[in-house]
Amino acid sequence: MVLDRTTAPGAAGHEGARGHEGNDGNSLDALIDEQERVLLERQACSHALHGRASQVLAGGVTSSWQITRPQAIFIERGAGSKIYDADGNEYVDLHGGYGAGLAGHAHPAIVEAVTRQVRRGTHFAQPCEDAIVVGEHLAERFGMPQWRFTNSGTEATMDAVHLMRAVTGRDLIIKVEGCYHGHHDAVQVSVAPEEDDGIGPATCPASVPASSGIPRAMVDLTLVATFNDLGSVAHLLDAHPGAVAGMIIEPIMMNAGIIHPDEGYLAQLASLLQGHGALLCFDEVKTGLAAGYGGATAATGVTPDVICLAKAIGGGLITGAVGATRDIMAHVANGDYEMVGTFNGNPLSMAATRAMLEQVATAGAYEELGRLRRRVARELGASIARHGLPAHVVSAGAKGCVTFSTTPVRNYRDFLTVDGRFNHLHWLFQLNGGVFLPPWGKTEQWLLSVQHDDADVSRFTDNFEQFAAAVGALLRGGNKID
Repeated sequence: MVLDRTTAPGAAGHEGARGHEGNDGNSLDALIDEQERVLLERQACSHALHGRASQVLAGGVTSSWQITRPQAIFIERGAGSKIYDADGNEYVDLHGGYGAGLAGHAHPAIVEAVTRQVRRGTHFAQPCEDAIVVGEHLAERFGMPQWRFTNSGTEATMDAVHLMRAVTGRDLIIKVEGCYHGHHDAVQVSVAPEEDDGIGPATCPASVPASSGIPRAMVDLTLVATFNDLGSVAHLLDAHPGAVAGMIIEPIMMNAGIIHPDEGYLAQLASLLQGHGALLCFDEVKTGLAAGYGGATAATGVTPDVICLAKAIGGGLITGAVGATRDIMAHVANGDYEMVGTFNGNPLSMAATRAMLEQVATAGAYEELGRLRRRVARELGASIARHGLPAHVVSAGAKGCVTFSTTPVRNYRDFLTVDGRFNHLHWLFQLNGGVFLPPWGKTEQWLLSVQHDDADVSRFTDNFEQFAAAVGALLRGGNKID
Protein backbone atom coordinates (compact mmCIF):
# COMPACT_ATOMS: atom_id res chain seq x y z
CA MET A 1 0.00 0.00 0.00
CA VAL A 2 1.27 3.49 -0.82
CA LEU A 3 0.03 6.91 0.12
CA ASP A 4 -2.05 9.02 -2.21
CA ARG A 5 0.16 11.16 -4.42
CA THR A 6 0.06 14.86 -3.63
CA THR A 7 -1.92 17.01 -6.03
CA ALA A 8 0.89 19.55 -6.25
CA PRO A 9 2.05 20.04 -9.84
CA GLY A 10 5.48 18.57 -10.54
CA ALA A 11 5.56 16.64 -7.28
CA ALA A 12 5.72 13.21 -8.87
CA GLY A 13 7.30 10.71 -6.54
CA HIS A 14 6.44 12.61 -3.39
CA GLU A 15 3.49 11.57 -1.32
CA GLY A 16 1.21 13.25 1.20
CA ALA A 17 -0.84 11.63 3.92
CA ARG A 18 -4.21 10.31 2.85
CA GLY A 19 -7.44 11.78 4.17
CA HIS A 20 -8.30 10.53 7.64
CA GLU A 21 -12.07 10.94 7.70
CA GLY A 22 -13.89 8.65 10.09
CA ASN A 23 -10.89 7.73 12.25
CA ASP A 24 -11.86 5.87 15.39
CA GLY A 25 -9.06 7.44 17.43
CA ASN A 26 -7.26 4.12 17.71
CA SER A 27 -5.45 3.78 14.39
CA LEU A 28 -2.35 4.79 12.48
CA ASP A 29 -4.34 7.50 10.72
CA ALA A 30 -5.54 8.84 14.06
CA LEU A 31 -1.94 9.12 15.29
CA ILE A 32 -1.13 11.08 12.14
CA ASP A 33 -4.09 13.40 12.74
CA GLU A 34 -2.96 14.10 16.30
CA GLN A 35 0.66 14.80 15.33
CA GLU A 36 -0.44 17.10 12.49
CA ARG A 37 -2.58 19.03 14.97
CA VAL A 38 0.43 19.46 17.28
CA LEU A 39 2.57 20.66 14.38
CA LEU A 40 0.05 23.28 13.29
CA GLU A 41 -0.21 24.61 16.83
CA ARG A 42 3.58 25.08 16.90
CA GLN A 43 3.77 26.86 13.56
CA ALA A 44 1.35 29.77 13.41
CA CYS A 45 3.94 32.04 11.73
CA SER A 46 4.69 29.47 9.03
CA HIS A 47 0.96 29.25 8.39
CA ALA A 48 0.70 33.03 8.01
CA LEU A 49 3.77 33.21 5.79
CA HIS A 50 2.42 30.47 3.57
CA GLY A 51 -0.80 32.41 3.11
CA ARG A 52 1.19 35.49 2.13
CA ALA A 53 3.53 33.48 -0.11
CA SER A 54 0.61 31.94 -1.96
CA GLN A 55 -0.14 35.33 -3.45
CA VAL A 56 3.23 35.63 -5.21
CA LEU A 57 4.86 32.15 -5.17
CA ALA A 58 3.21 29.31 -7.05
CA GLY A 59 1.84 26.97 -4.40
CA GLY A 60 3.26 29.25 -1.72
CA VAL A 61 6.73 27.67 -2.00
CA THR A 62 9.90 27.86 -4.11
CA SER A 63 9.94 24.17 -5.16
CA SER A 64 7.09 21.73 -5.54
CA TRP A 65 8.84 19.34 -3.17
CA GLN A 66 8.37 21.86 -0.35
CA ILE A 67 4.61 21.28 -0.48
CA THR A 68 3.83 18.86 2.31
CA ARG A 69 0.97 18.00 4.62
CA PRO A 70 -0.12 19.70 6.77
CA GLN A 71 1.82 22.81 5.64
CA ALA A 72 5.14 24.09 4.35
CA ILE A 73 7.61 25.08 7.06
CA PHE A 74 9.40 28.41 6.73
CA ILE A 75 13.00 28.43 8.00
CA GLU A 76 14.56 31.60 9.38
CA ARG A 77 18.20 30.63 9.98
CA GLY A 78 20.69 27.86 10.66
CA ALA A 79 23.75 27.53 12.88
CA GLY A 80 25.95 24.48 13.34
CA SER A 81 23.74 21.39 13.51
CA LYS A 82 20.54 23.35 14.14
CA ILE A 83 17.92 25.28 12.16
CA TYR A 84 15.19 27.60 13.43
CA ASP A 85 11.77 28.08 11.88
CA ALA A 86 9.76 31.29 11.57
CA ASP A 87 8.07 30.54 14.90
CA GLY A 88 11.40 30.28 16.71
CA ASN A 89 11.32 26.50 17.08
CA GLU A 90 14.76 24.87 17.18
CA TYR A 91 15.46 21.66 15.29
CA VAL A 92 18.39 19.32 14.94
CA ASP A 93 18.75 19.50 11.17
CA LEU A 94 18.86 16.02 9.65
CA HIS A 95 17.15 17.27 6.50
CA GLY A 96 20.41 18.77 5.32
CA GLY A 97 18.88 20.60 2.38
CA TYR A 98 18.07 17.28 0.65
CA GLY A 99 21.63 16.08 1.14
CA ALA A 100 23.57 19.29 0.50
CA GLY A 101 24.29 20.08 4.15
CA LEU A 102 27.20 17.79 5.00
CA ALA A 103 29.05 20.83 6.37
CA GLY A 104 26.14 21.84 8.59
CA HIS A 105 25.25 25.53 8.82
CA ALA A 106 27.65 28.48 8.82
CA HIS A 107 30.69 26.22 9.09
CA PRO A 108 33.63 28.54 9.93
CA ALA A 109 35.76 27.27 7.02
CA ILE A 110 32.96 27.86 4.50
CA VAL A 111 32.07 31.27 5.96
CA GLU A 112 35.69 32.41 5.85
CA ALA A 113 36.27 31.19 2.28
CA VAL A 114 33.11 32.76 0.88
CA THR A 115 33.58 36.02 2.82
CA ARG A 116 37.13 36.36 1.52
CA GLN A 117 36.01 35.76 -2.07
CA VAL A 118 33.03 38.13 -1.86
CA ARG A 119 35.43 40.95 -1.13
CA ARG A 120 37.50 40.01 -4.20
CA GLY A 121 34.56 39.68 -6.60
CA THR A 122 31.53 37.45 -7.08
CA HIS A 123 31.48 36.65 -10.79
CA PHE A 124 33.86 36.87 -13.73
CA ALA A 125 32.73 34.15 -16.18
CA GLN A 126 36.43 33.23 -16.41
CA PRO A 127 38.41 30.43 -14.74
CA CYS A 128 40.02 30.96 -11.35
CA GLU A 129 42.76 29.09 -9.51
CA ASP A 130 40.32 27.60 -7.00
CA ALA A 131 38.67 25.71 -9.87
CA ILE A 132 41.99 24.01 -10.62
CA VAL A 133 42.46 23.02 -7.00
CA VAL A 134 38.90 21.68 -6.79
CA GLY A 135 39.46 19.65 -9.95
CA GLU A 136 42.66 18.21 -8.51
CA HIS A 137 40.89 17.15 -5.32
CA LEU A 138 37.97 15.59 -7.19
CA ALA A 139 40.35 13.70 -9.48
CA GLU A 140 42.10 12.26 -6.42
CA ARG A 141 38.90 11.31 -4.60
CA PHE A 142 36.83 9.95 -7.46
CA GLY A 143 39.45 8.62 -9.85
CA MET A 144 38.33 10.78 -12.77
CA PRO A 145 41.15 12.82 -14.37
CA GLN A 146 39.19 15.72 -15.86
CA TRP A 147 36.25 17.86 -14.73
CA ARG A 148 33.85 20.60 -15.68
CA PHE A 149 31.53 22.48 -13.32
CA THR A 150 27.80 23.16 -13.36
CA ASN A 151 25.36 24.86 -10.99
CA SER A 152 23.18 21.93 -9.94
CA GLY A 153 22.75 18.19 -10.10
CA THR A 154 20.17 18.63 -12.84
CA GLU A 155 22.71 20.49 -14.98
CA ALA A 156 25.36 17.86 -14.26
CA THR A 157 23.20 14.93 -15.35
CA MET A 158 21.93 16.88 -18.37
CA ASP A 159 25.50 17.46 -19.53
CA ALA A 160 26.39 13.83 -18.83
CA VAL A 161 23.54 12.56 -21.02
CA HIS A 162 24.47 14.98 -23.79
CA LEU A 163 28.12 13.94 -23.48
CA MET A 164 27.36 10.21 -23.72
CA ARG A 165 25.33 10.84 -26.84
CA ALA A 166 28.02 13.06 -28.34
CA VAL A 167 30.78 10.52 -27.72
CA THR A 168 28.89 7.49 -29.04
CA GLY A 169 26.80 9.13 -31.77
CA ARG A 170 23.79 7.25 -30.38
CA ASP A 171 20.43 8.59 -29.18
CA LEU A 172 19.04 6.14 -26.61
CA ILE A 173 19.88 6.10 -22.91
CA ILE A 174 18.95 3.70 -20.14
CA LYS A 175 17.90 4.75 -16.63
CA VAL A 176 16.63 2.83 -13.62
CA GLU A 177 12.97 2.75 -12.64
CA GLY A 178 12.47 4.84 -9.50
CA CYS A 179 15.69 6.87 -9.82
CA TYR A 180 15.61 10.67 -9.90
CA HIS A 181 18.35 12.39 -11.90
CA GLY A 182 17.08 15.96 -12.10
CA HIS A 183 14.26 17.63 -13.99
CA HIS A 184 15.46 17.78 -17.60
CA ASP A 185 13.43 15.92 -20.22
CA ALA A 186 15.76 12.97 -20.79
CA VAL A 187 15.57 11.75 -17.18
CA GLN A 188 12.03 12.79 -16.25
CA VAL A 189 10.99 9.25 -17.06
CA SER A 190 9.77 6.56 -14.62
CA VAL A 191 10.92 8.58 -11.61
CA ALA A 192 8.13 7.42 -9.28
CA PRO A 193 5.39 5.78 -11.35
CA GLU A 194 2.39 4.16 -9.71
CA GLU A 195 1.10 0.75 -10.68
CA ASP A 196 -1.90 2.31 -12.43
CA ASP A 197 0.43 4.36 -14.67
CA GLY A 198 0.99 1.36 -16.94
CA ILE A 199 4.47 0.57 -15.66
CA GLY A 200 4.74 -2.82 -17.34
CA PRO A 201 6.42 -5.94 -15.96
CA ALA A 202 9.31 -5.65 -13.49
CA THR A 203 11.65 -7.42 -15.90
CA CYS A 204 10.91 -4.86 -18.62
CA PRO A 205 9.50 -1.63 -17.14
CA ALA A 206 7.65 0.79 -19.39
CA SER A 207 8.95 4.31 -19.97
CA VAL A 208 6.48 6.55 -18.12
CA PRO A 209 6.67 10.38 -18.15
CA ALA A 210 7.29 11.73 -14.64
CA SER A 211 4.97 14.70 -15.08
CA SER A 212 3.10 16.70 -17.63
CA GLY A 213 5.18 18.73 -20.07
CA ILE A 214 7.51 15.88 -21.10
CA PRO A 215 7.12 15.16 -24.85
CA ARG A 216 6.43 11.55 -25.77
CA ALA A 217 9.26 11.75 -28.29
CA MET A 218 11.70 12.41 -25.41
CA VAL A 219 10.23 9.66 -23.26
CA ASP A 220 10.74 7.17 -26.07
CA LEU A 221 14.47 7.97 -26.12
CA THR A 222 14.83 6.84 -22.49
CA LEU A 223 14.67 3.10 -21.82
CA VAL A 224 13.97 1.85 -18.30
CA ALA A 225 15.62 -1.01 -16.42
CA THR A 226 15.21 -2.48 -12.93
CA PHE A 227 17.81 -1.86 -10.22
CA ASN A 228 19.84 -4.93 -9.27
CA ASP A 229 18.62 -6.75 -12.40
CA LEU A 230 21.30 -7.21 -15.08
CA GLY A 231 18.86 -9.15 -17.21
CA SER A 232 16.62 -6.12 -17.65
CA VAL A 233 19.60 -4.12 -18.96
CA ALA A 234 20.78 -6.92 -21.23
CA HIS A 235 17.28 -7.17 -22.70
CA LEU A 236 17.29 -3.48 -23.62
CA LEU A 237 20.77 -3.63 -25.14
CA ASP A 238 19.83 -6.67 -27.22
CA ALA A 239 16.53 -5.10 -28.30
CA HIS A 240 18.29 -1.92 -29.49
CA PRO A 241 21.65 -3.08 -30.93
CA GLY A 242 24.14 -0.29 -31.48
CA ALA A 243 21.62 2.38 -30.44
CA VAL A 244 22.22 2.86 -26.70
CA ALA A 245 24.63 5.69 -25.83
CA GLY A 246 24.90 4.81 -22.17
CA MET A 247 23.21 4.23 -18.85
CA ILE A 248 22.83 6.69 -15.99
CA ILE A 249 22.40 5.15 -12.54
CA GLU A 250 22.73 6.00 -8.88
CA PRO A 251 25.36 3.51 -7.66
CA ILE A 252 23.43 3.48 -4.39
CA MET A 253 19.78 4.14 -5.17
CA MET A 254 18.53 7.17 -3.21
CA ASN A 255 15.01 7.99 -4.41
CA ALA A 256 13.41 5.03 -2.66
CA GLY A 257 14.87 5.33 0.79
CA ILE A 258 18.31 3.77 0.35
CA ILE A 259 18.83 0.67 -1.80
CA HIS A 260 22.31 -0.81 -2.02
CA PRO A 261 23.55 -2.61 -5.12
CA ASP A 262 23.85 -6.36 -4.91
CA GLU A 263 27.37 -7.74 -4.62
CA GLY A 264 29.01 -7.58 -8.05
CA TYR A 265 26.06 -5.85 -9.72
CA LEU A 266 27.83 -2.60 -10.63
CA ALA A 267 31.01 -4.28 -11.89
CA GLN A 268 29.00 -6.66 -14.07
CA LEU A 269 26.86 -3.76 -15.28
CA ALA A 270 29.97 -1.84 -16.37
CA SER A 271 31.24 -4.89 -18.26
CA LEU A 272 27.86 -5.49 -19.90
CA LEU A 273 27.57 -1.93 -21.17
CA GLN A 274 31.16 -1.86 -22.37
CA GLY A 275 30.53 -5.02 -24.38
CA HIS A 276 27.78 -3.18 -26.25
CA GLY A 277 29.82 -0.02 -26.83
CA ALA A 278 27.72 1.94 -24.29
CA LEU A 279 28.97 4.17 -21.48
CA LEU A 280 28.24 4.03 -17.76
CA CYS A 281 27.46 7.22 -15.81
CA PHE A 282 27.25 7.29 -12.01
CA ASP A 283 24.87 9.95 -10.69
CA GLU A 284 26.56 10.74 -7.39
CA VAL A 285 24.62 13.95 -6.79
CA LYS A 286 23.11 12.44 -3.64
CA THR A 287 25.89 10.06 -2.66
CA GLY A 288 28.90 12.20 -3.61
CA LEU A 289 30.74 13.15 -0.45
CA ALA A 290 27.80 11.95 1.65
CA ALA A 291 28.60 8.26 1.01
CA GLY A 292 32.23 8.69 2.01
CA TYR A 293 35.52 10.39 1.22
CA GLY A 294 35.36 9.24 -2.41
CA GLY A 295 31.61 8.80 -2.64
CA ALA A 296 29.92 5.60 -3.75
CA THR A 297 32.54 5.20 -6.47
CA ALA A 298 35.23 4.54 -3.88
CA ALA A 299 32.86 2.65 -1.58
CA THR A 300 31.81 0.19 -4.30
CA GLY A 301 35.19 -0.05 -5.99
CA VAL A 302 33.66 0.46 -9.43
CA THR A 303 34.77 3.39 -11.58
CA PRO A 304 32.35 4.42 -14.36
CA ASP A 305 33.03 6.40 -17.53
CA VAL A 306 31.30 9.55 -16.25
CA ILE A 307 30.49 10.85 -12.75
CA CYS A 308 28.00 13.57 -11.76
CA LEU A 309 28.34 15.47 -8.47
CA ALA A 310 26.48 18.30 -6.74
CA LYS A 311 24.77 18.93 -3.37
CA ALA A 312 27.31 18.21 -0.60
CA ILE A 313 30.45 19.15 -2.53
CA GLY A 314 29.56 22.86 -2.46
CA GLY A 315 29.38 23.24 1.31
CA GLY A 316 25.87 24.67 0.97
CA LEU A 317 26.50 26.82 -2.10
CA ILE A 318 25.23 26.15 -5.61
CA THR A 319 27.69 23.77 -7.26
CA GLY A 320 27.73 20.77 -9.58
CA ALA A 321 30.43 18.87 -11.43
CA VAL A 322 30.92 16.33 -14.21
CA GLY A 323 34.03 14.16 -14.28
CA ALA A 324 35.08 11.73 -16.99
CA THR A 325 38.00 9.93 -18.59
CA ARG A 326 40.45 11.90 -20.72
CA ASP A 327 39.15 10.26 -23.90
CA ILE A 328 35.59 11.33 -23.13
CA MET A 329 36.53 14.83 -22.00
CA ALA A 330 38.55 15.27 -25.22
CA HIS A 331 35.16 15.70 -26.92
CA VAL A 332 34.59 18.74 -24.70
CA ALA A 333 38.11 20.11 -25.02
CA ASN A 334 38.05 19.97 -28.85
CA GLY A 335 34.59 21.55 -29.11
CA ASP A 336 32.76 18.43 -30.29
CA TYR A 337 30.42 18.93 -27.35
CA GLU A 338 30.16 22.41 -25.83
CA MET A 339 29.69 22.22 -22.07
CA VAL A 340 28.72 25.79 -21.24
CA GLY A 341 27.16 27.93 -18.52
CA THR A 342 27.56 31.53 -17.45
CA PHE A 343 27.97 30.63 -13.78
CA ASN A 344 29.98 27.42 -14.25
CA GLY A 345 32.97 27.53 -11.90
CA ASN A 346 31.67 30.68 -10.20
CA PRO A 347 34.37 31.96 -7.80
CA LEU A 348 32.10 31.92 -4.75
CA SER A 349 31.10 28.32 -5.41
CA MET A 350 34.69 27.28 -6.09
CA ALA A 351 35.91 28.92 -2.89
CA ALA A 352 33.27 27.08 -0.86
CA THR A 353 33.93 23.78 -2.63
CA ARG A 354 37.67 24.06 -2.07
CA ALA A 355 37.10 24.71 1.64
CA MET A 356 34.70 21.77 1.77
CA LEU A 357 37.23 19.40 0.24
CA GLU A 358 40.28 20.64 2.14
CA GLN A 359 38.94 21.55 5.57
CA VAL A 360 35.48 20.04 6.14
CA ALA A 361 35.06 16.64 4.47
CA THR A 362 38.32 15.30 5.86
CA ALA A 363 39.31 11.73 6.69
CA GLY A 364 38.93 12.53 10.39
CA ALA A 365 35.44 13.93 9.82
CA TYR A 366 34.38 10.68 8.16
CA GLU A 367 35.61 8.67 11.15
CA GLU A 368 33.32 10.68 13.44
CA LEU A 369 30.42 10.50 10.98
CA GLY A 370 30.86 6.74 10.88
CA ARG A 371 30.73 6.52 14.66
CA LEU A 372 27.52 8.57 14.83
CA ARG A 373 25.98 6.59 11.96
CA ARG A 374 26.64 3.30 13.74
CA ARG A 375 25.13 4.66 16.94
CA VAL A 376 21.98 5.80 15.13
CA ALA A 377 21.57 2.44 13.41
CA ARG A 378 22.16 0.52 16.64
CA GLU A 379 19.68 2.52 18.74
CA LEU A 380 16.98 2.71 16.09
CA GLY A 381 17.38 -1.01 15.46
CA ALA A 382 16.91 -1.65 19.18
CA SER A 383 13.70 0.42 19.23
CA ILE A 384 12.39 -1.44 16.18
CA ALA A 385 13.05 -4.81 17.84
CA ARG A 386 11.72 -3.72 21.24
CA HIS A 387 8.36 -2.61 19.83
CA GLY A 388 8.00 -5.15 17.04
CA LEU A 389 7.92 -2.67 14.14
CA PRO A 390 7.90 -4.06 10.59
CA ALA A 391 10.99 -2.05 9.69
CA HIS A 392 14.78 -1.99 9.38
CA VAL A 393 17.51 0.64 9.18
CA VAL A 394 19.56 1.20 6.02
CA SER A 395 22.56 3.52 5.89
CA ALA A 396 25.28 4.68 3.51
CA GLY A 397 28.03 6.94 4.80
CA ALA A 398 26.45 9.99 6.42
CA LYS A 399 22.98 9.06 5.17
CA GLY A 400 20.36 6.73 6.58
CA CYS A 401 16.69 5.84 6.53
CA VAL A 402 14.14 3.56 8.12
CA THR A 403 12.51 1.27 5.58
CA PHE A 404 9.13 0.08 6.82
CA SER A 405 9.40 -3.46 5.53
CA THR A 406 10.50 -6.67 7.22
CA THR A 407 12.45 -7.72 4.13
CA PRO A 408 15.19 -5.89 2.19
CA VAL A 409 14.05 -3.58 -0.62
CA ARG A 410 16.14 -4.36 -3.74
CA ASN A 411 14.36 -2.23 -6.35
CA TYR A 412 11.52 0.20 -6.99
CA ARG A 413 8.83 -2.48 -7.24
CA ASP A 414 9.71 -3.67 -3.74
CA PHE A 415 9.58 -0.05 -2.59
CA LEU A 416 6.02 0.35 -3.93
CA THR A 417 4.79 -2.12 -1.30
CA VAL A 418 5.95 0.07 1.60
CA ASP A 419 3.17 1.89 3.45
CA GLY A 420 4.26 5.53 3.45
CA ARG A 421 2.02 6.46 6.38
CA PHE A 422 4.66 5.08 8.74
CA ASN A 423 7.20 7.49 7.25
CA HIS A 424 4.87 10.47 7.43
CA LEU A 425 4.06 9.72 11.07
CA HIS A 426 7.75 9.33 11.87
CA TRP A 427 8.46 12.69 10.20
CA LEU A 428 5.77 14.32 12.35
CA PHE A 429 7.05 12.77 15.59
CA GLN A 430 10.56 14.00 14.80
CA LEU A 431 9.42 17.48 13.79
CA ASN A 432 7.29 17.92 16.89
CA GLY A 433 10.19 16.62 18.97
CA GLY A 434 12.68 19.11 17.56
CA VAL A 435 14.33 17.17 14.73
CA PHE A 436 13.93 18.26 11.11
CA LEU A 437 13.83 15.45 8.57
CA PRO A 438 12.99 15.66 4.87
CA PRO A 439 9.27 15.57 4.15
CA TRP A 440 8.14 12.65 2.00
CA GLY A 441 10.12 10.44 4.36
CA LYS A 442 9.34 7.32 2.37
CA THR A 443 11.60 8.46 -0.45
CA GLU A 444 14.15 10.62 1.34
CA GLN A 445 16.92 10.04 3.88
CA TRP A 446 18.41 11.79 6.86
CA LEU A 447 21.87 13.34 6.63
CA LEU A 448 24.40 13.66 9.42
CA SER A 449 26.67 16.69 9.15
CA VAL A 450 30.20 17.20 10.45
CA GLN A 451 28.69 19.51 13.10
CA HIS A 452 26.31 16.97 14.64
CA ASP A 453 27.19 15.49 18.02
CA ASP A 454 25.93 12.86 20.44
CA ALA A 455 23.33 15.19 21.96
CA ASP A 456 21.82 15.68 18.49
CA VAL A 457 21.75 11.93 17.95
CA SER A 458 20.09 11.42 21.34
CA ARG A 459 17.28 13.80 20.45
CA PHE A 460 16.74 11.90 17.19
CA THR A 461 16.79 8.42 18.72
CA ASP A 462 14.64 9.47 21.71
CA ASN A 463 11.99 10.77 19.32
CA PHE A 464 12.14 7.54 17.37
CA GLU A 465 11.64 5.56 20.56
CA GLN A 466 8.44 7.53 21.27
CA PHE A 467 7.25 6.94 17.71
CA ALA A 468 8.08 3.23 17.89
CA ALA A 469 6.29 2.88 21.23
CA ALA A 470 3.12 4.51 19.85
CA VAL A 471 3.05 2.38 16.70
CA GLY A 472 4.05 -0.75 18.60
CA ALA A 473 1.13 -0.26 20.99
CA LEU A 474 -1.21 -0.15 18.00
CA LEU A 475 0.24 -3.34 16.57
CA ARG A 476 0.13 -5.19 19.89
CA GLY A 477 -3.44 -4.07 20.45
CA GLY A 478 -4.54 -5.66 17.19
CA ASN A 479 -5.64 -2.32 15.75
CA LYS A 480 -5.94 -2.11 11.98
CA ILE A 481 -3.13 -0.50 10.04
CA ASP A 482 -4.92 -0.71 6.68
